[in-house]
Amino acid sequence: MKLNTRQVVLGGLAALLSSGLLTPALAQEAAWPAKQPLTLIVPFGAGSSPDTMARVVAEEAGKALKQTIVIQNRPGASGNLGTDQIAKAKPDGYTFGVSITGPLVNNTVIYKNLPYNPVTDITPLTLAVHQFNVLVVPANSPVKSLADLVAEMKKPGAKLNFPSTGAGTVSHLAVELLLDRVGGKALHVPYKSSPDAVTSLLSGDTSFAALPPVAVMPMIRDGRLRPIAAVAGKRLSFLPDVATTAELGYPGVEGSGWIGFVAPAGLPADVKTKLNAALTKALASPEVGQRLNTMYMEAAPMTPDEFGKYMREELQRWSPLIKRLNLSEG
Repeated sequence: MKLNTRQVVLGGLAALLSSGLLTPALAQEAAWPAKQPLTLIVPFGAGSSPDTMARVVAEEAGKALKQTIVIQNRPGASGNLGTDQIAKAKPDGYTFGVSITGPLVNNTVIYKNLPYNPVTDITPLTLAVHQFNVLVVPANSPVKSLADLVAEMKKPGAKLNFPSTGAGTVSHLAVELLLDRVGGKALHVPYKSSPDAVTSLLSGDTSFAALPPVAVMPMIRDGRLRPIAAVAGKRLSFLPDVATTAELGYPGVEGSGWIGFVAPAGLPADVKTKLNAALTKALASPEVGQRLNTMYMEAAPMTPDEFGKYMREELQRWSPLIKRLNLSEG
């Protein structure tokens, strides 16, 4: 009797199974994650806030996945370089990463030729942490409250100025959003880093700022800076006595330098579910929460759909402002 090719292949598999050389589990592709290690791309340098957060969460998530998660730093182009490498990785779950507001939201408006599209090339996994900005003034400033600041902003011929960590960053846009809301004026002075921006405040070169908590909390603690509002919708755990912009009459005026976990588009649904479960479990861990709090980060785990929705909301918040300010680059 003449056997066709399919019969020969099936017969060979049956023989291997009966001999014990091939088990049913090995006959199918091993369930993820079946190999070491997992690679987590960070689009910023070692010691940066995204890097530090990623290492803390990856250590705990690796325990849940029973796999080692290796960090690869890929800094450059304001985070666009590493985010592009995440987008172009093989969508098998063995390479994923973290990214931030800029590469995932703002830079899609600022840069005309991004090599990736966060909507089509990225799978959201979970928001990781919020870093809501704190509105501060020097301790010797006559401005004692947000109401005082707004009054100064609205004065004819107002001469206020404010530093940021760069044009188009959250520390810049959050103030511009407030200025838009109140119809006020203040001159933007961009700096290369948070420490430079803080130095400008302490030296009296600038009047007020909305900066990341990690940059200003030491000076708030020692009395050199005065917090007048959290640029957020709810109070910050490390500044429970400081009212939010929402409470003070400006809901929607928020500014968070958030960090989230993302993967390439096309990630299998079961892998996305497992990765999200491991990451959100790690973020909800008391030990991880405590370590994040020392960096003034607030854990914000959520589902992939919720994270995708949040990124769309952020785009709606910042896109009109970026366009109005003419911040687009080539």
